[in-house]
This record gives sequence, C-alpha cells and structure tokens, in this order.
Amino acid sequence: MAKVWVEDSCIGCEACVDELPEVFQMEDGKAKVVNPEGASLEEIKEVAEACPTESIKVEE
Repeated sequence: MAKVWVEDSCIGCEACVDELPEVFQMEDGKAKVVNPEGASLEEIKEVAEACPTESIKVEE
C-alpha cells in the first residue's frame, strides 16, 4: 500500500479536492489526505503531478 500525504507547502488551491474528493479534503485552508485508498494509485499520482506546489507526495 502506498503512503500519500500533503506537505505544508500546500497553498489551498483545492485542485486535488476538486479531482479526488474521496481522497482529499480541505482543513484549515490546506488539503489533507482523508482516505488514501479512495482512488487508484494511478489517479492519485496524476493529481500529485498536477499540484502547482508539488505538495502531494506519494511513496510506494
């Protein structure tokens, strides 16, 4: 199982939440992983690559 997290560099643009609300939610103005198994690893990686601040990390 992969480990997924959001680093403090998150600017709260909500792009990840818009794409995968079953995985990410906003908390205190920043994204947070609430269910790392809510989408496929491929989908999560795509959202991580699209993050403007590269704050979403995926470790396999």
